[in-house]
Amino acid sequence: MTRNGVLGLRRAGFVPGLAPASVLSACGVLFVCLTGLVGPAMAASGCGLTVRAGVQELSFESDGLKRRVFVFVPASYTAKSKVPVVFDLHGSNSFPKAQMERSGWPDVARENGFLVVAPEGGLTGKLPDTHAWNVPGVTPGDGPDDAEYLSEAVSQVKANFCVDETRLYASGYSGGGRMLSQYICNGNRDFSAAGFVMSLRAGYPKQVQQGQAKGKWLPDPQSCHPAQPVSIIAFWGLKDNTNPYIGGGKPYWQYSGQTALNRWAELDGCEGSESIVKGAKISSATYERCKGGAKIVSYTIAGQTHDWPDRTVGFSLASIGGKGPVEKATEPMYAAKRMWAFFNARGGDLMAKVGAKDICADGAKNGAGVASAACAAVLKTNTKAVDDTDSLAMGARLSR
Repeated sequence: MTRNGVLGLRRAGFVPGLAPASVLSACGVLFVCLTGLVGPAMAASGCGLTVRAGVQELSFESDGLKRRVFVFVPASYTAKSKVPVVFDLHGSNSFPKAQMERSGWPDVARENGFLVVAPEGGLTGKLPDTHAWNVPGVTPGDGPDDAEYLSEAVSQVKANFCVDETRLYASGYSGGGRMLSQYICNGNRDFSAAGFVMSLRAGYPKQVQQGQAKGKWLPDPQSCHPAQPVSIIAFWGLKDNTNPYIGGGKPYWQYSGQTALNRWAELDGCEGSESIVKGAKISSATYERCKGGAKIVSYTIAGQTHDWPDRTVGFSLASIGGKGPVEKATEPMYAAKRMWAFFNARGGDLMAKVGAKDICADGAKNGAGVASAACAAVLKTNTKAVDDTDSLAMGARLSR
């Protein structure tokens, strides 16, 4: 059972019920410490509590253990207007700050004015100072309740930041995506949309024991009961040998990425078959008509390994009408920006486009050799992303 604990988030500003002199005396001149503020006596919203911009640590107690998350706060955050939140779950043998560097979510948050929350898996990784997730149903052995921890983390963020609770989203990479998949499967309704990089699951893997499908691996239908339709965007590498798109691999994986997508289409109550757009390097599949306005989009990237997609891999959005903001169809975006467009532009149709080299190939430049608008847009974001810090090698190189 979770108990309210100490909030280690560093804040500056006003704390209800305490005089400024008392605050400075208790916690020092530069920062304000918050202790035991979560509970019935505390307002449900953190609006009005100013927070220093940058990466802040928020600590609390979950299931009898001291846990923490790291929160990226953009300079535009005022604590007066409610903002969206994106949870960014790291992979196995990694840690929150490495994940934020890898994903690029803080860059997108800085541009669009939302918070990024990077939680920390409760299991010890295979390298010093790294972590992994205790994924319900598939992680052998004992360990902390990471599902309870994520639920508590959501509550803590709501209580301490000025959050738009209708715009809570999450993305997960590798083991973090497996954790996020099962968290949603277990009926937690915190997130209205979720993104998955090399990681989408739809319940525990189960091998069929009889009939024509005997021996085939499928999601166990008894292990996934989402509370509501959830919009999903997924990215797959066709050369991923860690979580193979075609299935197989480790015991926790087994069924294919396409099988996971088909199952989520059933769970979301999607009508009709998927719409497929095939490309030389990137192909997309989309389920448009799902219950509650949900939508499912999947990208398969030829030549992509288990790494988070490089920023040279561009994806474009083409409007199909509907509500919400609509972005330019000619502006390619890297994975985190594409996920944000998916989360934020509910009326948009995501269309996969090729990477920078293809966009800027023959026909993409005018006669004078000047890059076209599409080419210029992708070159603008052609900053080399951090290599796969989910691997043990990168995990050894990155420090907290």
